Amino acid sequence: MVKKSGLILPVYVGLVLAFLVLPLVIVIALSFSPSRFFVFPPSGVSLRWYVDLVSAPKWREAAFNSLIVGLGASFVATAVGLLAAWGLSEAKSRWANVATAWLVLPMGVPIVVVAVASFITYSQYGLASTRLGLILAHAALGLPFVTIAVTATLRGFNRNLVRAAESLGASPFAAFRTVTIPVVMPGILTGAIFAFAVSFDEVIVALFQATPQLHTLPVEIFSGTRESITPTVTAAATVLMVISILLLVLVERLRKLSG
Repeated sequence: MVKKSGLILPVYVGLVLAFLVLPLVIVIALSFSPSRFFVFPPSGVSLRWYVDLVSAPKWREAAFNSLIVGLGASFVATAVGLLAAWGLSEAKSRWANVATAWLVLPMGVPIVVVAVASFITYSQYGLASTRLGLILAHAALGLPFVTIAVTATLRGFNRNLVRAAESLGASPFAAFRTVTIPVVMPGILTGAIFAFAVSFDEVIVALFQATPQLHTLPVEIFSGTRESITPTVTAAATVLMVISILLLVLVERLRKLSG
C-alpha cells in the first residue's frame, strides 16, 4: 500500500504536465507542417509558414507594434515601479501598505475590466486606439511585477551604503544613482523583463485598442484563429512561446546572479 500510494503523486503530476504541455507540442509540430491544412502528425517538415510569417506585411507590422509597445510599457513600468518601491521602502507611514496594495491591484483585477476601463478613460482624453494609450495600459499591467521584484531586492539592501555615500558629500540623487540602483539592478531587470513579457503576450486590452494600423502579434493571432486560419498562426504562436521561454530563462539567470 505504501508503494502504491507513493506512485500516485508522480503519475498524477505526469498526467497534469502532459495535459498542459501536449497541446503546445502539437502547435509547435503543426508550425513545421508542409500542408496548408491542419494535419497531425505532419506529413513532413517545412519552414514555409515561418517564411510566410516573416514575409507577410501584416505579421511584420504586428511584430513591430508588439516590440515597440512592449519596450515602451516596460520602460514606463520600470521607472515608476523603481521609484515607488524605493519610496515605499523608506516610508514610515501606515498608509505605505495601502499604497503597495494599490500598486499591485492590477494583478487581481480581471483583464476585461482593465480593458473596458482603459478604453472608456482614454476616450475622454483622446488616447483611445493610440500607441501611447496602449503603452500606458500595458505599463499599468506590468507595474506590479516591477514593484514586487524591486521591493524583494530592497529587503536585503544595506542602507548604510547610502548614508556612507552621503557622508562623503554625495547628494541624495547621486547616492541613489551610484549606490542604490547598481545594487538593486537584478531586481530592476527582472521586473523590466516581466513587464515586457506581460505586454508582449497581452491580447484583451490590445483588442480594445486595436485599429488596422495598431495591431499587436497576439491580436493578429487571435484574429487569425477567428477568420482565415492558416498554419502561419501556429508559427507565430511558436515564436511567442520561444520568446517567453527565453525571457524566463533570463529571469532565472538574474535571480542566480542576485542570490
